[in-house]
Order: sequence, then structure tokens, then C-alpha cells
Amino acid sequence: MSQISNAIEKRDQGPAAVVEQYRESLALVMPSHLQQRVGAWIRNTQGLLRRDEKLMKAAQNDIGQFIAVLMDAGRLGLEPGTEQYYLVPRWNNKKKCTEVTGVRGYQGEIELMYRAGAVSSVIVEVVYSKDVFQFRPGRDERPVHDIDWDAADRGELRLVYAYAIMKDGATSKVVVLNRGHIAKARAKSDSADKDWSPWNTDEEAMWLKTAAHRLAKWVPTSAEYMREQLRAQAVVDSEQRPEPLPASVPAPAPGTVDDDYDEPVEGELVD
Repeated sequence: MSQISNAIEKRDQGPAAVVEQYRESLALVMPSHLQQRVGAWIRNTQGLLRRDEKLMKAAQNDIGQFIAVLMDAGRLGLEPGTEQYYLVPRWNNKKKCTEVTGVRGYQGEIELMYRAGAVSSVIVEVVYSKDVFQFRPGRDERPVHDIDWDAADRGELRLVYAYAIMKDGATSKVVVLNRGHIAKARAKSDSADKDWSPWNTDEEAMWLKTAAHRLAKWVPTSAEYMREQLRAQAVVDSEQRPEPLPASVPAPAPGTVDDDYDEPVEGELVD
């Protein structure tokens, strides 16, 4: 077999080709808003592989693991390889090779909150040491965060906070994390000391992600929440809808029913 034939065979059996082979399976798990753009979702993923040699190598090492990660991103309705859902080549000591792992980004966490339909807005912000921040739990409904936008240097990362405003105007639990909380979250990551880890390449994003992830415990993030709300509303509507009259009961003649029965009747008493 010629080198060209070998290259074509390798291409057709590579991760990019396998992603295309799983088109129907991916479409089955995707939420409705992605159903119209399954092809674009797959092409973007194939483009990521072509542009990132490390990602391609990790996907080749374990294509099954790579497809499983894509299935997870598709099920959540998130875009892989973006700040919604990172595709991270990670060393596996048991397999003695790198493999692709999926890491939900903070934008992905927020996207899931919006999609569940219970919130009108989500606020996730970092606080630098030169910012002014105040929040007194139990007395303040929401944090007060003043930023000097003209300052060239806002100092070091100090805090991160997150909360949501629900559609009825209420404020969710306010999550506030300090550097110690972030350090504990980072310590749970077995890849935090790697050069490619988002903890080292985009620290602020990981602070935001950690706060958004903590907020997700207090705010609906599942499309199932919206479906339950719609089902409950349908039940209420059906209970309030009047039962239709039997076909055997004649309809009242025109003019025999006073629709304005709530209005007082004016008249003259005659002894």
C-alpha cells in the first residue's frame, strides 16, 4: 500500500472521521436548541483537532474516551473547545499516555443556568485587592462592588462572588469565595501543576468557574426544571378550564344569559 493510501486510510479512521460516524448518536443526546446545527458542531470539533496537535494525539490514544467526552458536551448542549467546555489533553498514569478529558467552563455553568429558565440574570465577578467590596450576609441582599475603571492596576485577585436574580425578582444565595477557598478547589485538581492546566493558563477564568460551580448548587441548571414547570402549568390550566357541556344539553337562547352578573341590578321596589 502506498504512502498516500496509508495516509488516506489513517485519516478515514482517525478521531475526526470517527466524530462524523457518531453524528446520529450525538444528535440523539443533544438538546433541542442544537438539533438544527449538529453539522456545525461536528465541523467545529474536527477543526479543533486539526489545529491542536496535542489534542489530536490525545484523541488518537483513546478514541473511545474522546467520543465519551464529546457525548457529555453534546448532552449538556455546550460547545466543546470553548470557554463553555474545555477539551484538555491529560496524562493517564494507568494508560501511560495522554487522553482527552472534558472540563466544564464557567460560561458553560452560566449557560446551563439560563437554559433552565429560572433566572433572569447571573452575576459572576472577581474582586481585586484595590476594588471596594462589601457584603453582609443576612443584611445585604446583594454585594456592593465598586471598581476604579481608570486604574491601570487593580491589584491581585482577592475574592470571587456569584449570584443569580430569579425571574420573580428574588436573589439567590450569594456565593463569596476567598483565596483560601480557591486554593482548596485547586488542590483537588490532579493536573493543576501542569503547564497546560487552565489553573496556570487562565487563573481568573478558574476563579470564575469555581464560583459559578458553587452557585449551581443553589440555582436550577437542568432543562428538566423547565419541562417540569411547563407540565405543572399545563395541569393548572386543565384544572381551571371549564368542562364542556354534554351534547344533549341545549345551548341557551341568545339574550337569556346576563354575562354581567356581577353588576348590581338597579330597580324600584313596589309595595
